[in-house]
Amino acid sequence: MEKWRCVKNCGACCHLNPADRPNLEDYLSVEELEVYLSMVGEGGWCVNFDRVTRECRIYEQRPRFCRVQPDNFQRMYGVDSEDFNDFAIDCCRQQIEGVYGSKSQEMFRYNREIETS
Repeated sequence: MEKWRCVKNCGACCHLNPADRPNLEDYLSVEELEVYLSMVGEGGWCVNFDRVTRECRIYEQRPRFCRVQPDNFQRMYGVDSEDFNDFAIDCCRQQIEGVYGSKSQEMFRYNREIETS
């Protein structure tokens, strides 16, 4: 069984381009949306994402909407905890495909990591 996990040095979720994420106001509070939009930098990438190391510069202090956790997905998307795993996997695959492509090294690494975890 596949088990969701974050794959180090991917960063697909750090591509925050609002044009690629419709209806942000449906799952972010007014305050969160303001923070989110302030984080969008050049090319739609998060200003806190180091594109060389592919790591978040504020990982321990990142906003709640950047945390892939069952309680956040319940609050933001209405996803029950028993559906979290499959929903998170689908979200990651969609984001990786949109940012890097379906046949990218990032997609290959992601699929390999969730199958072996």
